[in-house]
Amino acid sequence: PEPGRCGHFVRRKGRFCRMVPAPGRRFCGEHGQEEEQNDRKRILCPLDPKHTVYEDQLQKHLKKCNSREKPKPVYYVQDINAGLKDVAEIPEKQVSLSSLSIEELQNLIIKLKKASNGLELHLKEQILSHQALQEALNDPKNGESAFKHLKQQASILGNMEKLHLLGPGRCFVEFGAGRGKLSHWVDVALQNVERVQFLLVERATTRFKVDGKHKRRDSIFERLQVDIQHLCLNKVPILEKTKLPVVGIGKHLCGAATDLALRCLVESYTPCCDGENEEPAAKRSRTATTGVAPDTAADHGKNTEDRKPVAGIVIALCCHHKCDWTHYVGREFFKSVGLGPVEFHYFQRMSSWATCGMRETTHKAFTSEESEDQPNDIEEHERTFSRTESGSDTLQGILTVEERKEIGCLCKRLIDHGRIEYLQQQGYKAALQYYTESAVSLENVLLTAVPSPSLIKQPTT
Repeated sequence: PEPGRCGHFVRRKGRFCRMVPAPGRRFCGEHGQEEEQNDRKRILCPLDPKHTVYEDQLQKHLKKCNSREKPKPVYYVQDINAGLKDVAEIPEKQVSLSSLSIEELQNLIIKLKKASNGLELHLKEQILSHQALQEALNDPKNGESAFKHLKQQASILGNMEKLHLLGPGRCFVEFGAGRGKLSHWVDVALQNVERVQFLLVERATTRFKVDGKHKRRDSIFERLQVDIQHLCLNKVPILEKTKLPVVGIGKHLCGAATDLALRCLVESYTPCCDGENEEPAAKRSRTATTGVAPDTAADHGKNTEDRKPVAGIVIALCCHHKCDWTHYVGREFFKSVGLGPVEFHYFQRMSSWATCGMRETTHKAFTSEESEDQPNDIEEHERTFSRTESGSDTLQGILTVEERKEIGCLCKRLIDHGRIEYLQQQGYKAALQYYTESAVSLENVLLTAVPSPSLIKQPTT
């Protein structure tokens, strides 16, 4: 063992424990049972069995254990953005794609093409850039992976600028923020702009965060460690105080997280209505789509007379195979074209055919380069390759690689179209576009939305 370190050899890791033992001790508290003449018994922590604790100190430990349940923040509202809680039509046991017969798979493809008929499937290419990232893009110190991320972030900012979303008096809410890189570049782009706030939503603790490095006094960075499913923006103290218009942003917001974020923005964050007798679009839709009683939903929209509507939404989409029918905002669209939860289940799995080849290659290329002490910029969707999702050998001889890719893209566009129709019903002008080259990222579709003029009218008095 290293000097001053624990003497316990961790066989699983092939090295000695690196914890520092108490003065005069050979082992740390975790491995103290190995020390001679130690008659104190250690047991597994009931809150987290990954570590142990002295039995006679259990009660004291439970009060300070990091795994203990912490008080919920004021903006935590259980399942406010979850959608339907109980969906009776979802089958109890869902058959995997590899278990389908050739005939069943062909019927699914026929349904997919029929439902997609007449939809705008050929997206326009809107690859833009922004001056804020030019220096970083031209820096030779950045490797290939960092360069790809910078190109995506530059295009996202360019699209935001085109929609006039980069300006003063805004609160930017980054969903699935991770290290907060997207908010960082938005802040750089707005370095001379007043009254700018950033809310970084991430359910997990994150290493190598960049938002803590900002030293500007006229911009505010605040992290909300909460699942999007339970986030009520109406109750976030800083938004209650400033009532700034919100811009929802996200880079590669995986699967169901996109649907949760959309519902969080346009339903639980309730804008004011246009007249005394007119019901807000979010309230009407919530009653019809999510099954939440109107009076319950209204409780989260109180005191919204001065609140301004969501100014815009800019989200780079990915991981459609992680979507969930319960959370999906486009259920009504699926039903309107004769589809339901069973077809949705298969289409979401088939959507991975569009990108699964890249996932396997990327995973192999980067596995050996990952380091515990270095920030890792590989996107989450590039780590989750699954041979079950790709179909592997099951589809050999039935569909070619190109056919699988085409069907996978079709599944993605169908799921995304449901999101577009949902936003349009909520009073937003929504669109999909390619925001970067496929060589930079195969997950290269950007969803944008801005409120229609009728939604931003002030209420009459």
